[in-house]
Amino acid sequence: MATKNSALLSVRNLHTYFYTYSGVIKALDGVNLDIYKNEIVGLVGETGCGKSLTALSILRLVDSPGKIVEGEIWFKGENLLQKSEQEMRKIRGKNITMVFQDPTTYLNPVYTLGTQISEAIELHQDLGEEGKSPKDLLKENVIDVLKLVRMPDPERIIKRYPHELSTGMRQRAMIAMMISCNPDLLIADEATTALDVTTQAQILELLTELTKRLSNSALIITHDLGIIAETCQRVYVMYAGNVVESAEKNELFDNPLHPYTSGLLKAVPIPYHDVKRLETISGFVPDLIFPPPGCRFHPRCSHTMPICKEKKPSNIKVGPGHYVSCHLIKE
Repeated sequence: MATKNSALLSVRNLHTYFYTYSGVIKALDGVNLDIYKNEIVGLVGETGCGKSLTALSILRLVDSPGKIVEGEIWFKGENLLQKSEQEMRKIRGKNITMVFQDPTTYLNPVYTLGTQISEAIELHQDLGEEGKSPKDLLKENVIDVLKLVRMPDPERIIKRYPHELSTGMRQRAMIAMMISCNPDLLIADEATTALDVTTQAQILELLTELTKRLSNSALIITHDLGIIAETCQRVYVMYAGNVVESAEKNELFDNPLHPYTSGLLKAVPIPYHDVKRLETISGFVPDLIFPPPGCRFHPRCSHTMPICKEKKPSNIKVGPGHYVSCHLIKE
């Protein structure tokens, strides 16, 4: 596993809890992950497993009653948890950016698209250039970044409001805002969920192309293993606030070792295979106010042993870049 010095982003022992009237929700309970320069990493798991919260914790956007209670988030050699809010505002949008699931929610309906993209550029970039006014330079930058995401007729689009655009165009606009300052790390949180299959494929292709072209790194958050197979180089599998397995993409698909990872893969339909009924993972996601002792997956696992109910499994290295947290696996 990478050290905080060798990875672009290194999350260590991250705990994020929510303090509610019903009790403390242990939403992230010791998350570890690494993202290197110029690579696309996938974070996959069921709804509610902590994928989006991991991204929000990295950006320090966890609101009350949530709180990061323990851990380290190293980015370019600096611990983000030691930064002030003013320092984090300079990092968000410039060094780390995020595209959310529903662009309608995050685009302001009363401002034009050009105005909203301009805001990020004005905040983080120096627009001084001899012979041109800052206003003209800003407009040029906005049009250029819209061309980069293949937005049709950007000169006209910058005058449009979000409700005048299709869902796919709004998502392209969000990606344009995300890359406008050429950040080091792009985070895409279920960025294609609301799109039809054709548009989804276009957006995935665009994200992959932009990451390579701009020499960025990316974290793709999804519950769709097809998206992981199409775009990512390495994968982290999450369950109930824990990373249970991580590996290179091909290694994970060919040799899944954690019962949860195997269950996810068996639930994916395979083209040209005559399967009458897909396998499912029995049971339900646990209550994280009162999580099960030991391994959080043991109430749903068909391989449960007595130790699974008593002790949380260690993260064991089973091969180059392949780690598993399961008592079935020996060092």
